[in-house]
Amino acid sequence: MPDQPIHVAAFYRFAPIADPQALAQALRAQGAADGLVGSIILAREGLNGTIAGTGEAVDALLARLRAEPGCAELTARRHRTERLPFARWKIKVKPEIVTMGVAGIDPTREVGTHVPPAQWNALISDQDTILIDTRNDYEVAIGTFEGAIDPQTARFGDFPAWFDAQAEQWRAEGRTPRIAMFCTGGIRCEKSTAFVRARGFDDVYHLQGGILAYLAEIEEDRSLWRGECFVFDERVSLTHGEREGASVICTDCGQPRASSTARCPQCAESGEAIAIREGGALP
Repeated sequence: MPDQPIHVAAFYRFAPIADPQALAQALRAQGAADGLVGSIILAREGLNGTIAGTGEAVDALLARLRAEPGCAELTARRHRTERLPFARWKIKVKPEIVTMGVAGIDPTREVGTHVPPAQWNALISDQDTILIDTRNDYEVAIGTFEGAIDPQTARFGDFPAWFDAQAEQWRAEGRTPRIAMFCTGGIRCEKSTAFVRARGFDDVYHLQGGILAYLAEIEEDRSLWRGECFVFDERVSLTHGEREGASVICTDCGQPRASSTARCPQCAESGEAIAIREGGALP
């Protein structure tokens, strides 16, 4: 890597990819030649990635992606870092760019209404709005919006079953609620709102640009966000103004915790229980 600032770009786009394998081959070659690191997932439904390298290399890769049909409006959230956040350059072809596991869900055809950060507070403050955090349980543990429901899912693929159970309860109560959803950058909400609309709910919204856009645009004294937002890169977590948070990664399970201690309470308790059970020293 040349002695230049390292640029990191995170992006996604739902758009038909006619030949993901061919595109993967081209991106592998271009990224390797330009010294990029990071990963991109390709599927027939679109693309999703986080990459790092020189500004010129990142710009060139994004330009290549925008040349694909339906990808001209691809946007990326970018930041700079002093060290390479990834070790390798990986391009993977998968059935989905974010795994939900439900056939027929197409965010390019049907999706919830995008709500800009400036209008989000009014929507979620309305008592008739049900607010749902679509992220994984370990992400919610370090921060979420005030009043949000935590589905306590370990992975995104668990969300459909959780929602179907909730929907059954609402219908039993004679309710068809207004639903607002959010996630880190927007990709999971594109799919979750498409899924919810396919389940017969029409009054569905999601936060445009995700939590990251909200933290970048909304001043802390007007914010309804509480805690920190986990991010899947070297920064671990962010807070208002896109400042790095205090969260660290647990050395055992690899999940974030809002503390300077190396291990999360669950891993510490588990290690202690194992040590006691086996008659050994505490880890």
